[in-house]
Amino acid sequence: MSDVPEIERNTRLVTGHFEDFVNRKDLDAIARNMAADFLDHDGPGNHAVGVAEDRAMMARMHATFPDLHVAVLDSVAQGDRVVVRNQWTGTHADTGRRMECHGFVMWRIAGGKIAERWATVTPMQPVGSS
Repeated sequence: MSDVPEIERNTRLVTGHFEDFVNRKDLDAIARNMAADFLDHDGPGNHAVGVAEDRAMMARMHATFPDLHVAVLDSVAQGDRVVVRNQWTGTHADTGRRMECHGFVMWRIAGGKIAERWATVTPMQPVGSS
């Protein structure tokens, strides 16, 4: 068993997932990090979805914003939950415009994998807009 406390392991899993899945464009990270029965309560179109739909959504995001980047600004963990506040930025492939959005995401960890996700995310808008 690891000497790293569970809360710290959970936080590392979540922040590492953002780094791999979004920033490094490693779409296979979802298979490594998510439980087989993962449920995204706030998936694409505000529908509950699983791993395949989240993977497809991120592939679309990478195509639309080739330089997509997410920064985890804050994180708080308690028990099996990790909550992050993040900022997404990217340049729209068709318009060349720099865009951003912000979000709060709560993840539930079970058995060392991400089991559930809940999110509130602003729409992408031009950088500097209010």
